[in-house]
Amino acid sequence: MNSFLEGIDMSALLDDVERMKRIDRDGMYAILAKLPEHCEEAIDEAKDLRIPRRVRVSDHKVLRYGAPKQIVIVGMGGSAIGGSLFKDWLRASLPIPVEVCRGYTLPAYADEETLVLATSYSGNTEETLSCLLEAVERQCMVVGITSNGVLQEFGEKLGLPLVIIPGGNPPRSAVPYIFFSLVAVLDALEILPSMVGEIEEAIAVLKKVREEIKPERPLSDNLAKKIAIGLQGSIPLIFGFGFYESVALRMKTQFNENSKTPAVIELFPELRHNTVVGWAGPRNLTKKFGVLLIRDREEPPEIRKMIEVTKEQIFNDGAATVLEIWTRGHGKLARMLSTLYVGDFASVYLGILYGVNPTPTKNIDELKKHLTSCDTMGVLRKKFARLLEG
Repeated sequence: MNSFLEGIDMSALLDDVERMKRIDRDGMYAILAKLPEHCEEAIDEAKDLRIPRRVRVSDHKVLRYGAPKQIVIVGMGGSAIGGSLFKDWLRASLPIPVEVCRGYTLPAYADEETLVLATSYSGNTEETLSCLLEAVERQCMVVGITSNGVLQEFGEKLGLPLVIIPGGNPPRSAVPYIFFSLVAVLDALEILPSMVGEIEEAIAVLKKVREEIKPERPLSDNLAKKIAIGLQGSIPLIFGFGFYESVALRMKTQFNENSKTPAVIELFPELRHNTVVGWAGPRNLTKKFGVLLIRDREEPPEIRKMIEVTKEQIFNDGAATVLEIWTRGHGKLARMLSTLYVGDFASVYLGILYGVNPTPTKNIDELKKHLTSCDTMGVLRKKFARLLEG
């Protein structure tokens, strides 16, 4: 903990905006505060996207763009979560399967009838670049989404359609740009039903929620601050269900990166077949977890019953604390993004309580340094050169 926090009432700290700014030195709060505007900007910048009918990448390889039979979204970390949200949002309305690929290789089924959306905020994510080149080799319909870097370089030289998004911020803050770029690509290919009304409602709800969870809103009337206080000193354990799986994952990674704390996710109804047994273990272990339940007033009856019974019979006695986030809005997207937004702010407030600057990711940076000896990028450049040669 920072020395200037010693002796300070931690709950009072969250109502001291100036002191919080001294901890949040790189301004993660300021980035989060612009989420609704970032959504609007992303939509505006991607609205004129055009996808060509065909792209010749070499004398022997032509990519033909049309109606895909399946979609694979490739990405890692903050770049991948936009794909997971996109998949969960459209799972009940898209007539074709969507898979999010986090790794170096594409699924075996990916072929010329597969739309591959390669997302990397920095443009230098080696796993994404590996899948991008593999997708071109297989003559998939490839579209890149990035702010810069090698992905932009490769994409431009191969003649691939690209969506260039604003750079300069931590990758985890790029979710609105990546998410709405994915929407724009499917829109351009005319395979997405109109979602204008749902998107407009989601942004309006985000603006309303922002007023309720911003630093200037006191702890007594601020859900995100209350969640941070409640989770302080425990390991956040986030429970989702259905299309909130990606929201739970986003919360988990935000607690990891902004709060610098371990965090875990579990899902209803799967957890009743395994996870609940672990809660019969020693209380000194289960009491290390602070339970955070994602709730929805439109929960299926069987899920609602399962959540309530599990909370009453297991979590209330076994966990350090049990908290709930109830979704806001009517449309699926509003309910997903409003919940995500509360989690984003709560993760920053928890980081503040621990006296850590939310923005830096020292362990990721250190790990990258130790992995440079693998020279994966050199291997990818050689593969890229062979693709250009045909």
